[in-house]
Amino acid sequence: MTFNQDSLKNDRSQDWRVELRNIIKNKDRLKLQRVRMNEVDAEKRVQSYVEVNSGLTAEQAVNEAQRCLDCANPTCISGCPVEINIPAFIKNIERKDFLEAAKTLKLTSSLPAVCGRVCPQEKQCEANCFYTIKMKTEPVAIGFLERFAADYERESNQISVPATATANGIKVACIGSGPASLTCAGELAKLGYSVTVFEALHEIGGVLKYGIPEFRLPNKIVDVEIDVLKQMGVQFETNFIVGKTATINDLREEGYVAFFAGSGAGLPRFMEIPGENYIGILSSNEYLTRVNLMNAASPYTDTPVICGLNVAVIGGGNTAMDSVRTAKRLGAKRAMIVYRRSMDEMPARIEEIHHAQEEGIEFLTLTNPIEYFSDEKGCLKQMRVQKMGLGEPDASGRRRPVEIEGSEYLIDVDTVIVSVGVSPNPIIPNSLPNLKMTRWKTIEVNEETLQSSIPDIFAGGDIVRGGATVILAMGDGRKAAASMNNYIQNIKTK
Repeated sequence: MTFNQDSLKNDRSQDWRVELRNIIKNKDRLKLQRVRMNEVDAEKRVQSYVEVNSGLTAEQAVNEAQRCLDCANPTCISGCPVEINIPAFIKNIERKDFLEAAKTLKLTSSLPAVCGRVCPQEKQCEANCFYTIKMKTEPVAIGFLERFAADYERESNQISVPATATANGIKVACIGSGPASLTCAGELAKLGYSVTVFEALHEIGGVLKYGIPEFRLPNKIVDVEIDVLKQMGVQFETNFIVGKTATINDLREEGYVAFFAGSGAGLPRFMEIPGENYIGILSSNEYLTRVNLMNAASPYTDTPVICGLNVAVIGGGNTAMDSVRTAKRLGAKRAMIVYRRSMDEMPARIEEIHHAQEEGIEFLTLTNPIEYFSDEKGCLKQMRVQKMGLGEPDASGRRRPVEIEGSEYLIDVDTVIVSVGVSPNPIIPNSLPNLKMTRWKTIEVNEETLQSSIPDIFAGGDIVRGGATVILAMGDGRKAAASMNNYIQNIKTK
């Protein structure tokens, strides 16, 4: 293994001599190979909802923690939206003080067991690891270690609850119970506020419950994280739609002085192509929500979901992977991803794509649906697709798909799940006509404070960003909580 000494000299953000001495001191650590996650065999796991990744053993975790160089300038932290002290928790694992590692995580993260499973570390903290930047090799498996510490704490029945300040009696509300709101609620509870989370559905967890299947994120994991928030004093109201059940003004009259809007992006998008209303075509939002929250895959449910034999999922993100892998588990003989760009442009996590390939999912890349056909009863039977080429990069930085004339062909399908993006939930904006919105129908906020055009309303997560990741939503929740505290303290002194 080699390193580029010139790249160290050119790095003005740190003393390269300190890092060079650190490398020399830790030369034996540099020889260690990155750990591989233990997984359930593909043929076995597609027959159930067993979690695919089964976690690290204590020995594996300690060995991986030994790879951490404890850098003088830990750039991994700057890559984490919630600024976990990554070297500190990893060094606790190396010392086999696993419970202390979990406590370190909880100083800044309300959902460490969740993040250890679904956070795209490869694009964030691990992308900023010294190994990645300077050594051009595999980074420390930060995500695996985060999961290990959180799971060890849970399984040991020694779950720590973050300390909270003396209750100040000031009421604040978090709207929605996804990762942004849960994080905001936890941070405000630490500061002594009386926090209530309002959730429209019957289950707490937002996208963590309705959008992510149990084979990737078991509900029991989410429930444990939520229980910690309850022990911190956070109150939860389910089946409560802010803007319908009660308005913001109603809640103000009840004494709430500040609000965090984290109601997500639950409005699905469709492609608006011929035949899109045929029976058998549905959004990934509906499909996953019904399967994950309504037991719709059971033959005994009152609201069954279509379990097709030839299933096509349109899209290439993590939600598309979740949908197609769910379809496989529900009995699809042919489960396909239909994506208009190439594998290189696919936004899903590399791990999710790899797991899908292991499970027998077909990938029809550079392919786009242009029309659907039904039988005499209006049930989907075929789709016409068109082959695509790649042109110049578009605004996203990915090469723009270009139609190839004369390349159309038919595919037999009985179910199509459309996963081409989502729009923000419109209920809160529709109930607040003075709330400024962007042209993308997201809530307009101050980027530094996440404060909206209505001073006592702050917002973050997908209702501000559009469809984004769990960890970015959590980062917003943490930032908004600090801003809400400043806002409340300022109005108290006036």
